[in-house]
Parts: sequence; structure tokens; C-alpha cells
Amino acid sequence: MATLNFPDIQGFVLSSYASKMPCANYFLLKVTDAQSAKPWLASLIPDVTTGKDRKTDFSLNIAFTSTGLKAFGIKEAELVTFSPAFQDGMVSATRQQLLGDTGNSDSKYWAWGHKDNSVDMLLLLFATDETMLKVKADRLIDQFSAGNGLALIKILPAGRQPDAKEHFGFLDGIGQPAIEGTDQKQRQQNRTGHATELKAGEFILGYENEMQKRDPLPRTAEMQEFGKNGTYLVFRQIEQHVHKFWNYIKTTASGLNAQGTITDEEKLASKMVGRWPSGAPLSEYPNGDPAPGGTNEENNFSFHSADQDGLKCPIGAHIRRSNPRDSLFDDPEMSALTVRRHRIIRRGRSYGDRTKDVYHNDGEERGLHFICINSNIERQFEFVQQTWVNNPNFATLNKESDPLIGLRNDGGMFSIQGCPARTRIHNLTEFTTIKGGAYFFMPGMAALNALAR
Repeated sequence: MATLNFPDIQGFVLSSYASKMPCANYFLLKVTDAQSAKPWLASLIPDVTTGKDRKTDFSLNIAFTSTGLKAFGIKEAELVTFSPAFQDGMVSATRQQLLGDTGNSDSKYWAWGHKDNSVDMLLLLFATDETMLKVKADRLIDQFSAGNGLALIKILPAGRQPDAKEHFGFLDGIGQPAIEGTDQKQRQQNRTGHATELKAGEFILGYENEMQKRDPLPRTAEMQEFGKNGTYLVFRQIEQHVHKFWNYIKTTASGLNAQGTITDEEKLASKMVGRWPSGAPLSEYPNGDPAPGGTNEENNFSFHSADQDGLKCPIGAHIRRSNPRDSLFDDPEMSALTVRRHRIIRRGRSYGDRTKDVYHNDGEERGLHFICINSNIERQFEFVQQTWVNNPNFATLNKESDPLIGLRNDGGMFSIQGCPARTRIHNLTEFTTIKGGAYFFMPGMAALNALAR
């Protein structure tokens, strides 16, 4: 069992703050003068939330891109000890091809994070309500304009709907892994009936991971274990085209209904997601949502024994691609072991107002600020994105990608397994577009203090 150094771990690594602090602002910053920015950073550190000191009214955490670390004095010879993906940045040609950021999601169209609008720092501010959020945000904005060597690129508002559902209408944030050495396992079991506890090293640098190893620790001349108790943070702003999604569902379900296969829109949409809108898994409730209009966080299920052929939850459904559980291979134990080595912890929140009519394009932008933490970007986030989400030959499929967020190759297809024959729907369009993104490093508190020096 890992013994975690909670005072040295930034609190965001261990908690999303979602239940007590539903309001958030993400500040994207550029360092214009490091010598002025260092005293400012030192003055801000006492307000940073750690894994030990949990505040009741607000929380603040800090992360840096590779250019941000350079600005604060990390030398090139030290930077090469960091993750290769982190060094490259999300908008390098290699990363764009690997992640599938093409077409409308090409970084040249991004609102932030592209080569002409790069980011050095990310401040994540959370508060109990909008009033407290504004008080803390205004204070930070005043500091940015007070000659502290920083330029504010953008403020990204974020929140969490009272029903915890994302804009397509499905319960979000279910099925997160628990970190060994914390109380997360017990709390998840109490809430969802299940918890997958993973080694702390999967998410926090300096600890043993699921391969009984430790991911390489970034090092500096001042701190030989600079990376300890830090993590890598992936941030992608994903616009959700709600009207496109539901109009496609409406048209397609109508055609399938005429064929006597899929009888209603909610069922077809849930087949693509893998859960009902309440969050209830199709593998356990194939015939209907057990909590219509409500929530169901049940997570105690597998695919191999109950639904190996995808007759309940389609093999290509979003939740089955992003977390295949025990169904990746014929051997369920080997599948589960493999999947454990590629998990991430999601910390995302929605942005934009919920639409009043899911079939109407009101011209407003809305979506998800996808944020995840992992100790190895390539083995975790990038692997999931490339090998499971965008892979046209995932499992037994052919020429299909994730029905919600995948690349649209070969016309966009999705198979719904059935007996005696499958149903295959065609011409899926792009239901999401990447609007910005970057790879960040969230240091431990000792490393944060070293940067301020």
C-alpha cells in the first residue's frame, strides 16, 4: 500500500471538488517576464490547495506547459527528463496525427493552445458559488494587470449541472478509478457499489504503478526529484454539437423503427453511449432506463461474462471503447490487467448553458472541458485516444470509430450487435470539435516552491 505525501500533492490530483465547489474558472496565462512572475507565484502558493489542507470556500491549483517551465528557469537539459509528449506539446505534427486532430479540429482553428496563441500556465479556480468565484477571480485578474510578468490569454468558465449530466444529456463522471493510499475506494463503493483501485503511480509520479515500476521522475539541478508528487494534466476543450447529435438520432431512429429494429431515440442514443441518460449501464439494464429522469451511478459490471458479444451494450459504444474492462481479449483476466495499465482519471466540467431544445441550433457554444490526470501521457491518455477511441478496427469492428468523439473515416459507421444479424447505421457526422488544448505538468508543492525561487 502506497503511503502518499498528501501535503506535497496538489489537491486537484485527488479531487475534482465537484460536489462542494460546482463553479470554476480556468485561467490561461502567458509569462512575459519571469523575474516579475516568480515573486507573484511565491505569493500565490499559500493559496494553493493541497491533498491535506482542503478549503471550504474555494480551491486553487497550478500547472505549466513545457514553455511555461522554460520561462521559469527549467533548462533544456532538464526538460528532456520530462515526458516526450509533454515536451512535444499537443499541437506538434506527431501529436495531432496521433490524436486525430484533423479537419475542423485541426489546431490552426483552435481558440487557444495553437502555435500563435500558446499557453504557459494554467490556474484552476473553484468556488462554492458564483459570488465567491467572482471575488477570487477578480483578485487574480487584478494581479495579472499589475505588472507581475503575466498576460491573461483567456478565461474559460466551467461548471457542473445540478443533475451532473453533460450537454448530450447523459450522466457524466461515472466509473473513475480509485487511487491506492486514499479513501477513494471506500467512498466509491458506498456510492456506486464498485471501485477499481489502481496503484498510486498511475496518477502520481514517484510511486509504483500497475507494472510494478515507477515512471521516470523529471529532475532539475536544484531538485533531483523535481517530479515527485506531481502529475501530467491533459486539457482539451471539446465543443459539443447537441443539435447535430439529436437530429441524427431522430432521423436514424425513425428509419430503424420502420425496419422494426430500434424503436426510439433514447435507446439508439444510449446504444452509442453505452449507458442510459441516468447513467445506468446497458449491460445490466438492456431493456430500459431504471431511473428515467434521475441518476444511477451503478458501476459494478463487466462485459465478458454478461455481454461478451455486445448484444446489450454494443462493442463500439463510447464507454466500452474508453474502458473495455474485461472484454478486450478472450481471456477476461488478461483483459482486465491490460486495461488497468491504460486508465486515466477525468476531472472535466461542462461549459456553456444547457440548450432548451436539443434539436434546434441556437448558435451558442457549449461543450466539455475535458481534463484528465495521468503519470504517463503516452501510455494512458494517448493510448486510449489512438488505440481504442479512434481505432477503426477496435475489437471485432471494421471501419468504425467512437460514435461520439471518434474520427469520421469511411462515412462514419456504428454497429449494433444483434441476433440473428447486426444493425449498422451510417453517415455519422462530427458531433464534437476540439477548440483548444495543451499538455500540462502539475508539480508537487516542493517543486512549485522551487519554481518560484
